[in-house]
Amino acid sequence: MKIAIVLGTRPEIIKMSPVIRECERLGLDYFILHTGQHYSYNMDRVFFDQLGLPQARYNLDVGSCSHAEQTGRILIGVEKVLVDEVPDVVLVEGDTNSVLAGALAACKLGIRVGHVEAGLRSYDRRMPEEVNRVLADHCSDYLFAPTERSRGILLGEGLPEKRIFVTGNTIVDAVHQNLEIAESKGDALDGFGLSRGGYFLATVHRQENVDDGERFSSILRGLELVGERFGIPVVYPVHPRAKKMMKEFQLHPNIKLIDAVDFLTFLQLERGARLILTDSGGVQEEACILGVPCVTLRENTERPETLEVGSNALAGTDPYEIARETEFMLNKKNPWENPFGDGRAGVRIVSSLKGKFKGSSRARIQVRKNRRGAS
Repeated sequence: MKIAIVLGTRPEIIKMSPVIRECERLGLDYFILHTGQHYSYNMDRVFFDQLGLPQARYNLDVGSCSHAEQTGRILIGVEKVLVDEVPDVVLVEGDTNSVLAGALAACKLGIRVGHVEAGLRSYDRRMPEEVNRVLADHCSDYLFAPTERSRGILLGEGLPEKRIFVTGNTIVDAVHQNLEIAESKGDALDGFGLSRGGYFLATVHRQENVDDGERFSSILRGLELVGERFGIPVVYPVHPRAKKMMKEFQLHPNIKLIDAVDFLTFLQLERGARLILTDSGGVQEEACILGVPCVTLRENTERPETLEVGSNALAGTDPYEIARETEFMLNKKNPWENPFGDGRAGVRIVSSLKGKFKGSSRARIQVRKNRRGAS
């Protein structure tokens, strides 16, 4: 079995790290293709180094552009690599343009596709991520659903039960594995003059929030209200997309802006926060796993499990609602159980793939190549 792992953003690297480590542990034939969707591969090399992962064999360096152009560039680049490498299965994770393009390129070539973190839905088609995850699910051969809820969503959309594997979420594996690495490097809070429980942590980066001046301004006002009401700073590592838009706003001193940080540092910031305010789906999961209350700066979430167990609350973008939900979550006393699995998702995903190949995708792709050469 030859596996291609296609990824293009830092969250994908994080969530695929347990799968990569399991492939390494078993000595499997696999390679990593980095699309460069958010950053150049050279900028992400340090990320692979910090997490102790092997470097990518291929990088496309597609960079930032419109959704259509970026998806097209990735699709073309991935296809060329797959034709040369002829893997048996392509693994993608999540809901980015890299996921959609990687899955489509493989599917068109007759190569089987495995979608890690399948079955998540926000039911908000305004989000590009929602479109990507739905299309990726419906062209995948192996659907690695993190929870029974996501399995039920896939079945409800008519996907065959035999394609679905409930594995838990690789973010649980990644948090525990990578937190151990992070803490071995020292306490990151000291470098920012922070103490555990003495700050809120905020992340705002989604297109629908930061590209809309009115929504972004409302969120920033909400962060100001939170800082004022509770008298502790709101630490905000600024994503490049948000930094570009932020020049128009005068921020309250309680909002402490810092440059974007690496994942190991961010994990420690998450673990030490009194509460996290975010529009990120991954951060909602991480907060839940780490036992830190979360307020989500959106009207919906594709992680409803966090709402059900009580680790998270939806606040939208109204500043006063953000402040109210923050107070509500801080006053809650009930602990919650992590609903995303036991930290062995990577093992289950790789194990599910072994022995699944009865026909040769290599033969099918060779036929396609021969036809193309003859036409």
